[in-house]
Amino acid sequence: MELGATVRAVKSRRVLLGDVIQPAVIYVRDGKIQSVRPGSALSEDEDSCEVWDVGDRVVMPGLVDSHVHVNEPGRTSWEGFWTATRAAAAGGVTTIVDMPLNSIPPTTTLGNLDEKMCVAEGQCFVDTAFWGGVIPGNQLELRPMVLAGVAGFKCFLIHSGVDEFPHVVDADLHAAMQQLQGTGTVLLFHAEKEVPEAIEESGDPCEYSTFLRSRKDVMEVEAIRTVTQLCLQYRVRCHIVHLSSAEPLALIRGARAAGAPLTVETTHHYLTLSSEDIPPGATQFKCCPPIRSQANQEQLWAALKAGDIDMVVSDHSPCTPDLKNLDTGDFSQAWGGISSLQFGLSLFWTSASGRGFQLSDATRLLSRNTAQLCCLDDRKGSLAPGYDADLVIWDPEREFVVCYSPELLQTLPGY
Repeated sequence: MELGATVRAVKSRRVLLGDVIQPAVIYVRDGKIQSVRPGSALSEDEDSCEVWDVGDRVVMPGLVDSHVHVNEPGRTSWEGFWTATRAAAAGGVTTIVDMPLNSIPPTTTLGNLDEKMCVAEGQCFVDTAFWGGVIPGNQLELRPMVLAGVAGFKCFLIHSGVDEFPHVVDADLHAAMQQLQGTGTVLLFHAEKEVPEAIEESGDPCEYSTFLRSRKDVMEVEAIRTVTQLCLQYRVRCHIVHLSSAEPLALIRGARAAGAPLTVETTHHYLTLSSEDIPPGATQFKCCPPIRSQANQEQLWAALKAGDIDMVVSDHSPCTPDLKNLDTGDFSQAWGGISSLQFGLSLFWTSASGRGFQLSDATRLLSRNTAQLCCLDDRKGSLAPGYDADLVIWDPEREFVVCYSPELLQTLPGY
């Protein structure tokens, strides 16, 4: 199959239809799934149809990654739409939803949203949607952005890492919630909060354990306590981004039992990496909230299995190599963010397949539920007639090695 060739049908012996893997042919017209025919037989008009027979490769709905920092405009040297969406396509991600930071300007006004959409036009290799942002004083911008089509909004309960996107306090949250009531939209929370118990302890800044002690579990617990209270009070859909600690899970379960419209995500790096394996000075592993222990990671996997965590995303947050301070190895000064957009499906399946998860779980956690969060589930996340013909075709048995080399990094432009 030539790159850019027209495909009218995709045939495979392993197509995920609902929760079942079976032979099928998917017929496509004008970017939509026209029909799905179980079995290997083609329709009578197959001679006029460009059929791509992929053999035993698995065909699934394309992934919807609802947590991606593209950073354009303003910080395009960190990442722009041209490269981010190519990385997404390489990893089977057919839709991304761009976060309102770390671009300059941030997506906190209707004008800033228009500017970002203009910059993205003509640069995207996959479908792209946008989150708006909630910051102090912008509550009257929220409804216009809803009408303009944002997927929802994100706020921080702690310093965001960039000054142009300040975190909110209680008064800001109540003002935003009042504006969002009745809109059907969702408010996403970076759920960490400064608390007296989490005062930073002294220690070697090049040791990961020092950084980990500065972002204790209690910071997530207390932030999520605030989120659950707001969610129950206003009955506005709320979503906790990048849950790293298992300690707040009881709070989450309790709020849901009380009727809170609350969803939760975790990330590939929390499910793959553990604090015990991070060597001194390896600042490429820094993110916020932090990567925690292996025991904590197993609790996150158990929560995924139990349905307490609804989805898995990348939280793709790149920067220029110099911001990682690899030369000093100082975790306290390094940028917090991990870039993994194109590896999400492979990372997830590598760990999940050995824990009893099925391919249908991968679609549910990486596509269907993320699409639902963004109100795209009427067109994304399923191989059904009328849905977008966004397909990921891959070999779940094939293995490859992702090699990180600081020496190679130093040869890159801008280092």
